[in-house]
Amino acid sequence: MLKAARIMAATTAAWAMTMCFEIAAMAADAEAPSCGGFGGGGSSGGASAGGTEGGGMMGLLFPLVLFGVIFYFFIIRPQKKRQRQQDNLISSVAKGDQIVTIGGFFGTVQEVREDSFIIELAKDVRVKILKTAVSTKLVAQSRTPSQQATAQAEDK
Repeated sequence: MLKAARIMAATTAAWAMTMCFEIAAMAADAEAPSCGGFGGGGSSGGASAGGTEGGGMMGLLFPLVLFGVIFYFFIIRPQKKRQRQQDNLISSVAKGDQIVTIGGFFGTVQEVREDSFIIELAKDVRVKILKTAVSTKLVAQSRTPSQQATAQAEDK
């Protein structure tokens, strides 16, 4: 998704530069004398060119603003929401929680450090992972007393 956002940003920048060049070309055309008459052009020709330039400028800026609004609501805002959710997930992970990494490994958090977790993948198999490598946190299921006794026996 991030790669698509970068491509979209590059496309937007190229489109904006094209619009700037078109606006500059329109401004240069507006300053050139009109061909409405023999030599003079008169005051009505100048007023006509000024009115056209303003309408043309608004016509070019409107799609640019509209594209920016669409870009914000469909790319930037959802990405910020996902990032907030990921930050909340990472901050809620504590010792004993079961997690799934982005690599697909299931493990139990044994230790929480500043920038990483120590997780146990299997009995006596511990690995250190970055906090950003956590994909999901598994919700603990309620166990019956016999299942809890079995789990405690396995831990010993």
